[in-house]
Amino acid sequence: MPSEVERLREIIRLDTELSTVQDLDILLERILTEARKILRADAGTIYIKDRDDLVFSYAQNETLRKKLPPGQKLIYSTFRVEISKKSISGYVAATGEILNIQDVYKISEKAPYQFNPNYDRVSQYKTTSTLTVPLKTNMGEILGVLQIINKQGHGKTVVPFSKNDEIVCLHFASTASLALQRAQLTRALILRMIQMSELRDPKETGPHVNRVASYSIELYERWAMRRKMTPEEINKKRDVLRMAAMLHDVGKVAISDIILKKPGRFTPKEREIMKAHTFLGARLFINRQSEFDEVSAFVALTHHENWDGTGYPGRVDTRTGKPLKRGQDGKALPLKGEEIPIFGRVVAVADVYDALRSNRVYKDAWSEEDVLHEIQKLSGSKFDPEIVDVFFESLEVLRSISARYPDL
Repeated sequence: MPSEVERLREIIRLDTELSTVQDLDILLERILTEARKILRADAGTIYIKDRDDLVFSYAQNETLRKKLPPGQKLIYSTFRVEISKKSISGYVAATGEILNIQDVYKISEKAPYQFNPNYDRVSQYKTTSTLTVPLKTNMGEILGVLQIINKQGHGKTVVPFSKNDEIVCLHFASTASLALQRAQLTRALILRMIQMSELRDPKETGPHVNRVASYSIELYERWAMRRKMTPEEINKKRDVLRMAAMLHDVGKVAISDIILKKPGRFTPKEREIMKAHTFLGARLFINRQSEFDEVSAFVALTHHENWDGTGYPGRVDTRTGKPLKRGQDGKALPLKGEEIPIFGRVVAVADVYDALRSNRVYKDAWSEEDVLHEIQKLSGSKFDPEIVDVFFESLEVLRSISARYPDL
């Protein structure tokens, strides 16, 4: 069991590390992981405020996770909780107060809030002690709620959270709130760029890019674990990849409406113009200030390259779109195999998977059976076979992501 000095050092380290995470979803996952670690808790949830509701955004449960096969993740559904004093999380959001409950099944009937045991019944898990704190700005505005569940004592017994735990958790929540505000601003800026694309191309919606980005980090994480990459390196790459994947088609803002909104098939000339969205997107990130710019450029430029070397745009100058190397047909020589950056190979699978499953003005959504058959068929030609392998390993998680970001 760590001493108070060791716990203080851990909090100081986290204050610095959380400030480096840029993506909202990655940050929420990290906040929950680290809060549980500091407070030695078995489980936890994060709710994010959306108007008059709390949205159940992230959940972790070590006891339930250990029951899964190696490498598998917990699948959970998102839902909303009204911000009112009737529930534990709603009470904390409504009042801005912390709630430290020793046993949720022994809450006094006189309390304004009560525990809903439905989750315990469905999951066959026993919630006992909870520590629920508000996530709020320095002006007191509620951003969400952090709930830590079942503090672990000696011999895996569940014990109450202490007064000292409250102090630690409130400090952590304050740091997390600052990072959360910054990440929400970053996400809002990216979504505004997506909305600008959506005005030009109706396919580029917020739900679509959120799904593609979330699929991409799941595929990348499994691929990286196969490569024995360290958790620290994986987390850093996941952060920038998720944001970059959201902007994979941002270059379409430079393509004519006549082509973007055409309901039928493109002519050969129109198709060549459409292909330019790859290097036009990469061009936005030429003046690179960070790893995010570099990864965004790779993704925009290479997510239409094919494993067998039949994709586009190939080896081009992103400033001009002109070939740097020409093939026998006189066009830019395509990239092939592992010449394609891993981020481009991952987003290629994620993008096609989502496109086939979605309704478009020119087609209906495919059945899941047909989509999976097509992904498998394209392994080794369009797609990296190893990424297809991790795609099928991740299928249950990908389905849950799809449900989390439904089309509006």
